[in-house]
Amino acid sequence: MTIDDLNSIQAAKTIDARAMSCPGPLLEAKKSIGAVKVGEVLEIWSGDANTKSDLPMWCEKVGHEFLGALPAEGYERLFIRRLK
Repeated sequence: MTIDDLNSIQAAKTIDARAMSCPGPLLEAKKSIGAVKVGEVLEIWSGDANTKSDLPMWCEKVGHEFLGALPAEGYERLFIRRLK
């Protein structure tokens, strides 16, 4: 996905995990993915650099789609589409 594609995503739920260190943001994603419907997007805000590599691996393992990450001021906006 391009930056424009990611900027246009309307997330069904946004999780603010900026104050958490690894593995906090990943645990919040695991806990929150059930709150969005299949096909919808969960957005995670994280200030931990490891989240950008942890989330794609977790998505591949459990069967969701990691859409990408957008840099923001001091954190990343990461997007996951629930597939099941």
